[in-house]
Amino acid sequence: MTLTRHDAPFPHWVLTAASGDQLRVVPERGGLVVGWRCGGEERLYFDAERFADPSKSVRGGIPVLFPVCGNLPGNQLVLPQGSFPMAQHGFARDLPWDLAALEAGDGIRLTLSDSPATHSAYPFRFQLSLDYQLEPDALAIRAVVEHRTGAADAGPMPFALGLHPYLQVESLAQARVDGVPEQCWDHLTAAEAATADQLARLEQGVDLRVECLGAAGSGPQVCTGDGTAVELQMQPPFVHAVLWSDPPRPMLCLEPWSAPRGELGQHLLPGERCELRCRYRLTVV
Repeated sequence: MTLTRHDAPFPHWVLTAASGDQLRVVPERGGLVVGWRCGGEERLYFDAERFADPSKSVRGGIPVLFPVCGNLPGNQLVLPQGSFPMAQHGFARDLPWDLAALEAGDGIRLTLSDSPATHSAYPFRFQLSLDYQLEPDALAIRAVVEHRTGAADAGPMPFALGLHPYLQVESLAQARVDGVPEQCWDHLTAAEAATADQLARLEQGVDLRVECLGAAGSGPQVCTGDGTAVELQMQPPFVHAVLWSDPPRPMLCLEPWSAPRGELGQHLLPGERCELRCRYRLTVV
């Protein structure tokens, strides 16, 4: 395993496994993974031109959603401590993270801790770490959320965690989604809908959530149109998968969430921690 710094086309780090698989990451921009090369091909969509404009939200890679997935009513986090401004998908994707190589295996650890920049929106001492591990034909992700002790707040720390991978597809017309339940929640209409009807509209744009409460490790998969598929395997509390398309971009997001949109489904007392795991596995179809 090697972890090297590169300056072009923008500053980033490259993790290269013995197999030749790679991760590319920009810790300073929200701990953003901007590339995952697996099986000789790039598996993530990434809009480098949009990334070059910091005033625009990222389209591509694997943004991190914390401490909320989606948006809260009025973009306000209401707590016993008061009301705090909270942007859509939280603040983790906008802050610099620390980067380190894992001691074992082909992986990296990205870490974000509370700071004066987070206290104005989230009055808790916390640490969030993300381990990305390159495995044969897979990318394994382990997240640990910790409510750190020693803070003035003694109450529970609510949070939700999500990842927002942009999977590259040949085209939305060729993409297919398998392994999903018959019913879903349509974020666009805020109503339950037939999943098949929604997936027939990938080229028009979809934003839906399915619950994956079956056997551990099973999950939906995106058939990318090139003879391969990427399957999302999740472990609770990752039990929600969000599918999102943004036509005409040749990408389809397949996102593990720990809570529905706008809900902070997990709570940690000071000193407690929560571990969340998921895995993206490449298969031939």
